[in-house]
Formats: sequence, structure tokens, C-alpha cells
Amino acid sequence: MRSFVKRLVDILISLLGITTFLPIWLALIILIKLDSKGPLLYLHKRIGINGKEFTCLKFRSMYVGSDPNSLVQDSKDTRVTGLGNFLRKTSLDETPQLLNVLFGDMSIVGPRPALPSQVEKFSKGDFDKLLVKPGLTGWTQVNGRNSLSYEKRMELDCWYANNWGLFLDFKILVRTLFVLLKQDGIYDAK
Repeated sequence: MRSFVKRLVDILISLLGITTFLPIWLALIILIKLDSKGPLLYLHKRIGINGKEFTCLKFRSMYVGSDPNSLVQDSKDTRVTGLGNFLRKTSLDETPQLLNVLFGDMSIVGPRPALPSQVEKFSKGDFDKLLVKPGLTGWTQVNGRNSLSYEKRMELDCWYANNWGLFLDFKILVRTLFVLLKQDGIYDAK
């Protein structure tokens, strides 16, 4: 029953979000095209629930030809466009993932989707992260985001996957609003 309610909430919030963001997306489409050459969206393969691969949507924030797998993630990253810095700082680059939620590949709340190269290096316990759909926001995002070490992020993601519930999801959604307003943990990756 709770999975059904979670999916229903995902559909309702994603539809509301898409409707709300549509005018913003139209403006961003124009700004991205004016800012640098290349596609509007960055399509990347990610691993979701039960190891299923899917195409994750994101507004392009880097120059075409940049290495998206580089470990550099700070405000001086030269791969990131001028507009891209703003998109990342405000998390607007990730709003197209509302479509991933609507399509059922992601949830509003869950661990951030894993890269295939990360999953190849998972320890046995790390696979718990794949017990639930990846999310736009999650336990890790409201407890430090990129300011946490990779190991700590993985620990929090696995904890969420093993302990999720509707009340916890609600708590994460409320805390996400404060994290976004304060812009905590966007850079400073360890």
C-alpha cells in the first residue's frame, strides 16, 4: 500500500512541478542556447531500482566536449558554463528529472541515481541503495549533500533504502526546501 501511495504522490508532485516549471523551462531553453553551443539537455545513463539502467534528464550546464565524469565539483570548475553555475547553484539543472519521475524511473524522494561506473565498484552492502527508486532529493541531500564524503553519502543512501516510509519522505521534502533556500552542500565535495 505504501508503495502505491508513494507512486501516486510522485505522479501528482511531478505533474504539479512540470506545470509550475514550464514557463521557467521555456526561459532556460532560450538562455542555454544563448549561453553556449550544444544541446539543451544532458542525457546520461544512470542505474535505478534493482539495477535497471535509465536515461536521466538534466539541463546542460557544461560546455560540449567537457568530461562529465571528472571529480572536480566546485564553483571554479572551468567545464561549467556561466549559466551552468547558476543552474547548479539553484538546482534548476535537475528539474527535468520531474519527467523521469512521471515516467516511473525515479521518485521525488530517494537516493540520487548512481552512475554505472559507481555500481561496478559497489560493495555487497552498497547494493541496498538500489532497493528503491532514485530520487530528486533524499536523505543524503538534506544531511550534507556534496559536503559529505562518498562513503558517508553511500551510508545515508543505503540507510534510506532500508528505512523509507511516507512520513520520512514528507520530512525530507520539508527539509529539502530549507536546503535549497540556503544552498547548502552544492559544492565542497569530498
